Amino acid sequence: MSANPIIFYHLAIALGIGLLIGVERGWQQRDASEGKRVAGVRTYGLLGLLGGCTALLGTQLGTVAIGLIFVGVALALALTYGVNLRENQGKDVSITSLVAGLLVFVFGLLAVGGREEEAVAAGVVTMALLAYKPQLHRWVQALEESELRAVTKLLLMSAVILPILPHQGFGPWQALNPYELWWMVVLIAAISFMGYFALKLGGARKGALLTGLLGGLVSSTALTLSFSRLAKQEVALVPVLATGILLACGTMFPRMLLVASLINSLIFDLLWLPVVLMAVLTYVPALLYWFTGKGQQAEPRVHLSNPLELRTAFLFGVLLAAIMLLGKALQDWVGAMGVLLLAAASGVADVDAITLSLSRMSLNGLTASTAVFGIVLAAAVNSLVKAGMALSIGGWGVGLRVGIPLLLAAATGMTVAWYQWAVAV
Repeated sequence: MSANPIIFYHLAIALGIGLLIGVERGWQQRDASEGKRVAGVRTYGLLGLLGGCTALLGTQLGTVAIGLIFVGVALALALTYGVNLRENQGKDVSITSLVAGLLVFVFGLLAVGGREEEAVAAGVVTMALLAYKPQLHRWVQALEESELRAVTKLLLMSAVILPILPHQGFGPWQALNPYELWWMVVLIAAISFMGYFALKLGGARKGALLTGLLGGLVSSTALTLSFSRLAKQEVALVPVLATGILLACGTMFPRMLLVASLINSLIFDLLWLPVVLMAVLTYVPALLYWFTGKGQQAEPRVHLSNPLELRTAFLFGVLLAAIMLLGKALQDWVGAMGVLLLAAASGVADVDAITLSLSRMSLNGLTASTAVFGIVLAAAVNSLVKAGMALSIGGWGVGLRVGIPLLLAAATGMTVAWYQWAVAV
């Protein structure tokens, strides 16, 4: 029977993964004398190859043989670890290399068992975790008790509570969806959490820039709320936080264009002009604030106390519930003629839902110009709401820096969209 070249290919992958991790382990333990390590480059390579060969044997002898060989490998590595521990007079030589060896064996099993892509990906991730040990240890050492509690609360909110909530409408007009409302609460909390660590790790300017761009892809309203509250507490950070808010608000516009165009490509021809103008009028002041702030002699110091603003997140969830109820009421009372009114009402809290709705409606009777006008109207109202939020929560400093560009962007976008709609009608 001729040899199967695919098997040799998979065995080569198993060997390669072992050598890859072996190189990293060998470099980390390069100062150890020969024979004083749990495993070296050759040993890791052979462990990967052994895992691959074990997978081949498993096809002939069954899964019990694979389990017995794995136990044997584990015992051999544990024995080597114990010998090294004794020779080092009780000094801990770390169990990491032992675990890495077992993982290499398993990766070899996966590679030959038809899961070569997963094996390679897991091997690369393992190598990265091993290589970034100093950075990971520094992050853990820098972690404060309040931050650890905040991580636990956020995980409980998102991974435990969220999945068990009903994903359906309740109340009048079936307008209140517990899952969606709690998802927004989690989102607000996560934005606050992300901003906290971005500012802590990246400094005031870099942290605000990164959080603004990422927050705009998720929820610019959430970021505006979080940064406005921080601006009230940290006056020195007002220019930096205004930059982050405007970046998030500006990112909302191209995201809107992408979502609407994916639903109905014909909308793009009318929507791109007002959206691009609104984005430019928002991004340019943000860049001006950014480059102006870089000229300061010293970076503003950040005094952050609470990484997770749960009270603010809950209040925003209540506000969102009220807006969702109002939007459904307007749609029921006014009917089809209330599309634009509904768009304005929906824009108070969010633009994604109304953008999706109008884009779909434009495929079933609603004119593209009316859909575009409604989308831009929602974006303009949302921008004005965020301007008011920045002013009322953050004060005049951040309010004017954010409000004036957003007001100009809203007025410009509305003017262009209204002209397009009037010509079409």
